Amino acid sequence: MNVVQQENARLRWVTLGASEANVDEGDSIIQGLQQTPKTLQCQYFYDDRGSQLFEQICDLPEYYPTRTEQSILEACAAEIAQLTGACELVELGSGSSRKTRLLLEAYSQANDQLQYCPIDVSAGILKTTALELLRQYPKLKLCGLAGTYEQALDQLHPAELENRMLIFLGSTIGNLNQRECDRFLDRVQKALKPGEFFLLGVDLQKDPAVLEAAYNDAQGITAAFNLNILSHLNWRFQGNFNPDQFTHWAFYNTVEHQIEMHLRSLETQTVALEALGFDTTLKAGESIQTEISRKFHLPTLVSGLESYALHPLQVWTDPQAWFGLLLCQRQCCEGDCP
Repeated sequence: MNVVQQENARLRWVTLGASEANVDEGDSIIQGLQQTPKTLQCQYFYDDRGSQLFEQICDLPEYYPTRTEQSILEACAAEIAQLTGACELVELGSGSSRKTRLLLEAYSQANDQLQYCPIDVSAGILKTTALELLRQYPKLKLCGLAGTYEQALDQLHPAELENRMLIFLGSTIGNLNQRECDRFLDRVQKALKPGEFFLLGVDLQKDPAVLEAAYNDAQGITAAFNLNILSHLNWRFQGNFNPDQFTHWAFYNTVEHQIEMHLRSLETQTVALEALGFDTTLKAGESIQTEISRKFHLPTLVSGLESYALHPLQVWTDPQAWFGLLLCQRQCCEGDCP
């Protein structure tokens, strides 16, 4: 058996509900652009170009979350593997899996079996990363799922190992408003069996100047990432957005404790998405909100997780307490334990 055949024997691809998703996506775009203020779901950042730009953002000097979370994982990955024992790793929004490699390394040293299920909306980066990981870890079995978090949590395949850990890093949970967060945690609770694990990375509340600098980098990479959402919509839904007629705008909302990213229209203009049969007019100065990034207070977050039967076994932070990593274990709910 040659190398490619060996990789194929350890690799499986699944595309989650693509046709149904497209209908839902069109509805969500129209609904968002009819709101005041107008909004777009941040999942549309992540076409292949957007995923590449986000990888560049992670290396920016102003963007502390990636390197801070990585430093925490470097310190505690072996402890996480010890606490959970052998388990299948399932990651939501895996991207290039750069931080997850620390966990894969720890689990590969602690256990004979290594199974990883990366989930991402960008099939391109998912496939590239999967092939790299298969070469790096000869005993790895990998199942790549192309789809959204919601689809993945609703359609997870049965675990081959006795245990499972759901991984959600990068404080991506901060992109969800409270209502969306509640729905997400309810899905997590239902996707895990009692005794299984949930590893959550969260950005914590801190000096607004530090936060605003992280989303307004000097090189303009975050601005390019934000504007790319328009190019993605143009390609996907036959749109006529002109990115040159918008500008990036990011600020910290001190009341809601969240960064907000917007695209501000530089002039009055009408834009259309032909595939959706939809058009809308923006006034000069009007903005489209493309992302929120909530910043968390740890005790409040822990209380919220407990209400979904997700008990934090261990919480790690960096020396500045800028970022938190929580290892939770799914507890019994009424009716799902003897």
